Amino acid sequence: MSKKKGFIKTLFSYITYKEKKPVKQFYIPETDNEDTKTEQEKNNTVKSQKNRRIKRPVPVSESSKENKPEYEKADDEKISISIEENIKYIKHKFNSPANKDIVIRELTVAKKYKAFIAYIDGMVDRITINNFILRALMVNDVKIDEDSDDKCMLDFILSNILQTNQAKKVDNPDEFMYEILSGNTLLYVDGCDFYISNETKGFDKRGVEKPLIEGVVLGSQEAFNENLRTNVTLIRKLIKNNNLTTEFIKVGNVNKQLCAVMSIKGLTNPAIVEEVKRRLKNIKSDMVLGDGILEQFIEDNPYSIVPTILSTERPDRAASHILEGKVAILVEGAPFAKIVPVTLPALMHSPEDSYMRWPYGTLIRIIRFIAAFIATLLPGLYVAITNFHQEMIPTELLIAIAKAKENVPFPTIVEVVLMELSFELIREAGIRIPGIIGNTLGIIGALILGQAAVQANIVSPVLIIVVSVTGLGNFAIPNYSLALAARVSRFCFIILGALLGFYGISIGIALFAILITNIKSFGVPFFAPIAPKTKESSDLFFKKPTWQQMYRPDYVNALKQKRQAKISRQWTEEEPKYSYERDEEDD
Repeated sequence: MSKKKGFIKTLFSYITYKEKKPVKQFYIPETDNEDTKTEQEKNNTVKSQKNRRIKRPVPVSESSKENKPEYEKADDEKISISIEENIKYIKHKFNSPANKDIVIRELTVAKKYKAFIAYIDGMVDRITINNFILRALMVNDVKIDEDSDDKCMLDFILSNILQTNQAKKVDNPDEFMYEILSGNTLLYVDGCDFYISNETKGFDKRGVEKPLIEGVVLGSQEAFNENLRTNVTLIRKLIKNNNLTTEFIKVGNVNKQLCAVMSIKGLTNPAIVEEVKRRLKNIKSDMVLGDGILEQFIEDNPYSIVPTILSTERPDRAASHILEGKVAILVEGAPFAKIVPVTLPALMHSPEDSYMRWPYGTLIRIIRFIAAFIATLLPGLYVAITNFHQEMIPTELLIAIAKAKENVPFPTIVEVVLMELSFELIREAGIRIPGIIGNTLGIIGALILGQAAVQANIVSPVLIIVVSVTGLGNFAIPNYSLALAARVSRFCFIILGALLGFYGISIGIALFAILITNIKSFGVPFFAPIAPKTKESSDLFFKKPTWQQMYRPDYVNALKQKRQAKISRQWTEEEPKYSYERDEEDD
């Protein structure tokens, strides 16, 4: 009797109302946009920070030291003549020590003059630095002519000591920042007001392989490989910004797998970066091999059918998402980058869309969304129409379908499931067989199997067309994980269509919509900016011209919403200037 009461109580617990418990979820806090702040607000903020600054007493040991001359601090306008100030400035601009990419090597030239070199690790040729810069400056027999007419020791070093093939003076902060970001090495000697830039580029170029999964006709033909430093360098080669910060985190207890978290300081919302680092640091597992395993540890909804993290093998695509205010995660040994947060429309975009003119990109994007609809619903709709809604089919087509199915002994649901499983078997076998044999097996196997099935009266010819079009639609989905989600959902819609017809498919669509509108990707609703509705996007379903895409995606709450000026094509506002006069021809 007690068991019966327990069953009744359990049954009533499912149908009675219960107050929902608050669920702890991560969300992206809104931050003040630097572009919208007035000068007065910025000044008040700076003054309040200065007033709150705590003044500490000076130790007696320091007060007894000889007063050193005060040098002007290095800033964005000038270069200081103090080596300490210049080192502080470079560390500040490149977010050191958090940013592990920047390397500053201090040395002494001729055992007398303090100096340092600065470069980005992974973007330089170390052999060139060791043999032609460090060795030339630090050998014992190096002679410095102090009676030279040169104003600074760097002039003499540039003319007589350095052995690099290209070296030049740099006296502008913006210029020497660009030199470092381009893969060159800077040399500075104490007391000078300029740098020497040495040609030491050594990052990987076209030698990396072409993309195998995300192939495009237009755009870059470089892809990530299994070396973490190379992958970071490929992104840095595209984003020449000193605020691009790379932080390394070790994941795993037994096997310390190195991960790189890349974002742009001052652009990416700090809450996203901190949340990514928090999830990575709190993975308690002996081994995390590859980005696919890492994705399962850090995703918001591990039981979701659709992916909530974007995986890309293209450095240009990863760079474009970083510039939008997102975070890229790279793992040692994996030729992919994980982008967070992402939305469903972003997964449907292809890197080729940005390289095309807006009419072409819009047309291809519309075709892609139609292909996703076909890949998910077409077999289920076919089963529902042939079983429950024959009146919706034109009479001539219905007669043709009836004649084709006249000799087929199986019901429609068995035919569809049989052909779908056969198609999935051929696709999986084509992937596992190496080389050209796999592609040949996929084409010939599908043709032979389909023709033999029709001749043996196992399936109808109309079903072969339906399954083939469904397969083509699945291949048109640009994201591999999303295409797998469409393949899983397709079988669910086939079962619903066979059981309840259009009513069952409607229920499936409603459940699917509820699913994708309730899941999140690092605090961002997966169906944003559609549900919930946010600021209108210029690059959602229809692609606007690039010069009209003034704002970044609103759902990431980037610190800088504007990506370009309202009138980015300034040349349209000016009259062309000619350096010659045109002679008017006489009538």
